[in-house]
Amino acid sequence: MQQACLRICYQRLVCCLIVLCLAACAKTEPRTDIRFAIAQAPLNLDPRYATDAASERINRLLYHSLVDFDAQSKPIPSLATWVQLSPTQYRFTLKPAIASFHNGTPVQANDVVATYQSLLSLKDSPHTAEFNNINKIQMVDNNTVDFTLTVKDADFPARLIMGILPASLVVQKHDFAHQPIGNGEFKFVSWQGVLKLARVSDGQLFTLAEVKDPTVRILKLERGEADLLAGDLPPELVSYLKQKQDIRVVKSVGANFSYLGLNLQDAQLKNPLVRQAIAHSIDRKAIIRQVLVGGSREAGAILPPEHWAGNPQLKSYDYNPALSRQLLQQAGLNLPLVLTYKTSTNAQSVRLATIMQAQMAEAGIQLHIRSLDWGTFFEDVKQGHFQLYSMNWVGIKTPEIYAKVFGTNFTPPNGFNRGRYSDATLDALLAKGDWQAATRRIHQQLPYIPLWYEGQFSAMRQDLTGYQIKADGNWDGLISIRRQ
Repeated sequence: MQQACLRICYQRLVCCLIVLCLAACAKTEPRTDIRFAIAQAPLNLDPRYATDAASERINRLLYHSLVDFDAQSKPIPSLATWVQLSPTQYRFTLKPAIASFHNGTPVQANDVVATYQSLLSLKDSPHTAEFNNINKIQMVDNNTVDFTLTVKDADFPARLIMGILPASLVVQKHDFAHQPIGNGEFKFVSWQGVLKLARVSDGQLFTLAEVKDPTVRILKLERGEADLLAGDLPPELVSYLKQKQDIRVVKSVGANFSYLGLNLQDAQLKNPLVRQAIAHSIDRKAIIRQVLVGGSREAGAILPPEHWAGNPQLKSYDYNPALSRQLLQQAGLNLPLVLTYKTSTNAQSVRLATIMQAQMAEAGIQLHIRSLDWGTFFEDVKQGHFQLYSMNWVGIKTPEIYAKVFGTNFTPPNGFNRGRYSDATLDALLAKGDWQAATRRIHQQLPYIPLWYEGQFSAMRQDLTGYQIKADGNWDGLISIRRQ
């Protein structure tokens, strides 16, 4: 028996030495790729279907769209310039010498037509409803496309931010979700556990690996197993990284909107007094000060106040648990009000949920937290299977987001009105494009509970340079990052 135990111990020791040896070899083996550790893997690399933040950020690198935005979020030409021929007709002309698709075929007008025609015909795309105003899409020549609308829309060009797909592959019903073919700054290499992209300009290989646990992401960065992190860390870990000589940390003001989503079909939550009580039960200032990274600030609406359609007059709901209790009693409810709050298993998301649970308890609200893996959680949100949930809107540039999120006719799969909110007054304001009045109405009615715009940061090893942080957290910095 003793000899058997010794034999087992010896075998385990040999195994450990082999592992250590392999680890040592791995550390000394030169790497040519840049490794980006991300908190959440993308779900869908077909721009017609993607709605999660990781997918949107990666698709922005893989595909070019007709239109992009400047620093003030105003539309500017990307693949094409445009002129308005009439109140209901726009002509888009592809720029000369634009990049070809990554399969070698040139980008032409028929690709634009095929992309948007396919989008209009899809029954399950969350983006289709946004283009219901398109009456006709016509190819004029190889470089020119006309869009004819049913009713006039002065902001129509700003809607055309869908990544353009090759027409031949659209016809073949190619699986863009898992094998994307675009014409952006990066091309798809492989996606087997980790996502590999190559920068078109110089062939630089990038590996994007999901590492959900923030502490593990930190350790991988310290050990050189990862080269770059961006966002999704609690402030104490960001402070920890700032003390490391071989790590460079940069912070910036953020513009991505964090909120509590509400199911307005719920008997309790459909009461505006209850929604006001929830809004006053959260101490945003304390959370921003103690739990979020620098550059975070209280939010009033999806678009930040500096946006051209922003509303700086909106004031944050102050923390007032006594008022919350009073409002709940006015609503005829017995305390505590019991609610279920769904979130992902992301450590920071669970932490924020736990803090809000403690704050709401003071206001007479008993919060039951259910943390689910991202896929299950996101599916529940899309299907309306929730009372409360928390998420972010990332990279939003156009005020049409308010219609897609709060418009009566934009419930899934036609849009993002996941709480099933319906308000004729708001619908009329949105139809007129009166964004100031619309955001005031939303702020008053609280179909969402606004929380904050979370600050942005990046942390990278010192041998990397050129990564620029964006307020919306996009990953365009990968276009310019270099290893020294």
